[in-house]
Amino acid sequence: MAVIALLVLDGVPGPQLTTPGLLLGAVPHACREEAPYELRICAGPGFRTTAEPGPFGLTTRWGLEGLDGAETVVVAGYRGFRDELPAAVPGALRAAAGRGCRVGAVGTGTFALAATGLLDGRRATTDRRYSGELAVRHPGVGMVAPGAEVVADGPFLTSAGVLGGKDLWMRLIEEEHGKAVAREADRRLFLRLPESGGLPGIADTDSEGEGGCGPTVRWMAENLHRPLTLADIAARAGTSVRTLNRRFRSETGLSPLQYLLRVRIEQAQHLLERGDLPVEHIAARTGLGTPANLRHHFQRLNGTTPGVYRAAFRSAVDMFTQDDREDRGDGDGGGGGGGGSGGSGGSGS
Repeated sequence: MAVIALLVLDGVPGPQLTTPGLLLGAVPHACREEAPYELRICAGPGFRTTAEPGPFGLTTRWGLEGLDGAETVVVAGYRGFRDELPAAVPGALRAAAGRGCRVGAVGTGTFALAATGLLDGRRATTDRRYSGELAVRHPGVGMVAPGAEVVADGPFLTSAGVLGGKDLWMRLIEEEHGKAVAREADRRLFLRLPESGGLPGIADTDSEGEGGCGPTVRWMAENLHRPLTLADIAARAGTSVRTLNRRFRSETGLSPLQYLLRVRIEQAQHLLERGDLPVEHIAARTGLGTPANLRHHFQRLNGTTPGVYRAAFRSAVDMFTQDDREDRGDGDGGGGGGGGSGGSGGSGS
């Protein structure tokens, strides 16, 4: 089990406390691994409440000692990012980095990380409202990237803090479990997909002789547009249909054709998310043949239709990016407080 320590200082935006637990909690459903993460909420010296609006207190079993033994340490945004850090914090962060931890920061948490000198000569980002100030206050930072959601430089990850730092947490999940698991956790949390929608993991061996289905699955994914049969798949794997069925059921709990259908539906999801292809074109690209066939299997596995899925995904994206558009002056107007960045007024995010 990977241990992640989230360091929270006084005035942390509430969403930055809840988003990591929600996303990390969705990972077991996507990767079929029981409780792959332990999340420690570690209250820094002087912590009292979260940021406005609606500040609340927090009781946690961990202080700075919770950083010990963690593989990853993340500093949340906080209200007092212009002030000097509490005395014990820089040393604790340097010690974590010194023992090889991956260290991250969300939003204005980048100011705390920069104050330790750990970002000297490195690229970083923060809440876009404060990117210029980060460069002025901490000139040792190699380059501030105001337009980036997540910046990785060596073992250090920094994020703009949109939707409680969602992009940083997605990046951490992707590094641990791959893009497919990160995307599935994201979908499960924000689009509320049913349990049957997940794609079981497979052993990613390089040789069929070792008994792994990985190469066969990769070949299937590259040939979705073809009308693949069980005999085609067995021939590619260089084995009998009976052995192929046994291997797939052992590794995935599904038959090869059931797994192929899941891969096709996952690819259909990806195409619905990323473009405007008509449903009939998506059906052809994924080997599902007709729009009716696509709709039937999509509804059965995901509990919704392709059209509703596409609309829900775009609505979620609009919600995630609305505050950014307003900050850049791209919105239709209206006042800009609160929202996905977490916090309003002068609070950090």
